Amino acid sequence: MGWDVVVERSYETLQPILDRSPQAQRYYSDNLATYDTLVYFPGRHLTAPGKSQTYSVEADNSVLRHYLARLARSSRCFSRSLLALWTAIKLFVFAWNRRQMYKRRFPSYPAHVKDFVYP
Repeated sequence: MGWDVVVERSYETLQPILDRSPQAQRYYSDNLATYDTLVYFPGRHLTAPGKSQTYSVEADNSVLRHYLARLARSSRCFSRSLLALWTAIKLFVFAWNRRQMYKRRFPSYPAHVKDFVYP
């Protein structure tokens, strides 16, 4: 998955994210017209009917909003610095991925995200 902190979803901000992302056979998105202008290689872009192909992304967004107050809707906790926001998301993604790998190896052991922030 590719991610970045951007102010707007324009061709200039989305194409570099797509270029850095792992390659896929199919890319799904909503109906934003900008997605039709991007260059998808080697796969192809499809507009998702409803939430059938984007529900996992929405679930990930929900997890981010749950753990990072600065991303919660209607919150007073927000980042004044894009670098601070980018760093917080990068740290969370690192810890979340380490937790997911741990839970795959040891499914019966409880693990909290904060336990995986530092190696």
